[in-house]
Amino acid sequence: MTSLTNQLTDAQKFAMSIRPKVGGFPVLAEVLRSAGVHSNRWSLPACQAVYHMKDGSVVQQGTPLVTGVFEIANFDRDALITALRTDQEGRSTFQEFLKAAWEAGVIGYDVDFTGRKVVYYGVNGESYLEEYPAVTLK
Repeated sequence: MTSLTNQLTDAQKFAMSIRPKVGGFPVLAEVLRSAGVHSNRWSLPACQAVYHMKDGSVVQQGTPLVTGVFEIANFDRDALITALRTDQEGRSTFQEFLKAAWEAGVIGYDVDFTGRKVVYYGVNGESYLEEYPAVTLK
């Protein structure tokens, strides 16, 4: 691994070690921001994440949600918000959140760690913006 990939994976491991079950995303986001990650772009259903960092970019390939040929669901803002709240309340895993977002018609999302906001996108240009609170790490 390179220093950038180590920097990212070390930050992710640390964030997961201190992340609370409920409302954990702002903690993860703050750890990543503190580690020099400016933004993150997720592509669904591939579960590919590109992290734009202070000194370069890193791609992280997760396990795809689907393989083969699939019809993309219509963007369903209410279903996306339900998936977000379920995750924020600690009632789903990250993989379950990604699956629910995909089923709500989300094809990707961008996280702005400096501005503390996430924009979720549908295939026809639809979007939903959600801001998250600042946290102080201990």
